[in-house]
Amino acid sequence: MKERVKQVLDERIRPGLNADGGDATLVSVSDDGIVRVRLKGACAGCPMSTMTLSMGIERILKQNIPEVKKVVAV
Repeated sequence: MKERVKQVLDERIRPGLNADGGDATLVSVSDDGIVRVRLKGACAGCPMSTMTLSMGIERILKQNIPEVKKVVAV
């Protein structure tokens, strides 16, 4: 599942984050479907980062990979 998460991050999520001066790095994917990412660049200190995490990253990952249960920023 980690490779699938990485692929979705690279193809569907990262381009949008990069366009706004931010980025997200995959830290880990647990067996129970918890994905841990590290927000970087403009996303790291942005007050909207929780919205980006839940309404953007988590939503897209869940749509593409049903095994993903939650996305957590570390």
